[in-house]
Amino acid sequence: MFTRVKSFFSKDLGIDLGTSSICVFERGKGIVLREPSVIACRTSAAGRPVLLAVGEQARRMTGRTPAGVRVARPLADGVIADHDLAVELLRWCIAQVHGRASFTAPRLVVCAPVGTTPVERRAVRQAAMGAGASRVWTLDEPLAAALGAGLPVGEPAASMIVDVGGGTTEVAIISLGGIVISRSVRCAGEAMDETLRLHLKRRHGLVVGDAEAERAKISAGCAHAAAANGGCLVKGRDVASGLPRAVEIAGAEVREALAEHLQAICATVRDVLDRCPPELSADLLDQGLVLCGGGSLLPGLDRLLAETVRLGVHRAEAPLNCVAVGLGRSLENLARGNELLEADG
Repeated sequence: MFTRVKSFFSKDLGIDLGTSSICVFERGKGIVLREPSVIACRTSAAGRPVLLAVGEQARRMTGRTPAGVRVARPLADGVIADHDLAVELLRWCIAQVHGRASFTAPRLVVCAPVGTTPVERRAVRQAAMGAGASRVWTLDEPLAAALGAGLPVGEPAASMIVDVGGGTTEVAIISLGGIVISRSVRCAGEAMDETLRLHLKRRHGLVVGDAEAERAKISAGCAHAAAANGGCLVKGRDVASGLPRAVEIAGAEVREALAEHLQAICATVRDVLDRCPPELSADLLDQGLVLCGGGSLLPGLDRLLAETVRLGVHRAEAPLNCVAVGLGRSLENLARGNELLEADG
C-alpha cells in the first residue's frame, strides 16, 4: 500500500541502460540525462562500493586512478556484469532526475537486448528495484529503437531496425507490434575499440588505452572506402622502450582493423533477411531498413549495408536517442497497460 502511494507522487522514467552510456527519458520532459555507464569507486571496510564519481567524471579517471580506486563498467555486452555497481549507477541516475526525496519511488521501463535470457532480464529488474524503483518493466531494445525512430511498428507491414550499440548489435524485423525475427550479436562499438587497440600493439608496438582507441576510431574510422577519413595521430606507450610515443595511422588502416566486425554485422543482417517471410520481404523492398545506435555513426556503414543486402538503408534522425525515445513513448500507455512491456516478476 505504501509503495503504491509513493509511486502516485513519482515520475515515470525510461532508462536506456547501455554498455557505453546510460540515457534517461522522463515522461512529459524528454531526455533529461545522458552519461557514460562508468563508475569510479573504492571498497569500504564492509565490502560495499563507495562511489567517488559517476558518468563523464568517472570516465575521465580511467587509467589515472591511484591504488585502492577502480573505474569500472557495471554492464558488459548489454547485460549486467556487476550487480552492486549497476544498482549504484541506477540509484545515482534516479537521484539526478528524481531528486533525493525518500517519499517517492519512480516507475521504470528499462530496455533489454533481445537475446538476453530470463535470468539476465530478472537481474536488470532486481537492480532497478534495488535502486529504488516502485515498479519495473522491460522492453526489447530493437522494439524500443524502432519506436524511437518513428517506424510504424503496429502496422501489418515489415519494419527493420539495425541498432549498433556499444556492447551489442540488435537486428530485428517488426510487424503488428511484435518482433517477428531478430538476432543479437555481441559485436559493436566496444569490440571495435578493443580490436583497434590490439592492432596498434601488433603492427606498431604501441599500447593505447580504451579512450585513445575510441578517439582514433571516431577520427579516422570508416566502414566503406568511399567514406574514407584522413589519418590521425595516436598516442600511447612504446612496447619495446616503455617510453611515450605517437604514431600516425591512416583511415584505410583503421578500416582494415575493423573489417572483421563490419563483416559480422553485415552477416547478421543477411541472416535475419534470409529467415524473413516472403510477404515481409516484399515490404522491405519499399521500406528498406533503419540504422540507429552510436555505432551507426561510423561513416560509410549505411553504404556498406546497402551494397551487402541491396536494400535502402536510412540512418535515424537522432540515432543516439532512438532507444530512450522509444522507451519514453512506451511510458504513454503505462497507466492503461502496455502489451509491449514485460512486467517485473
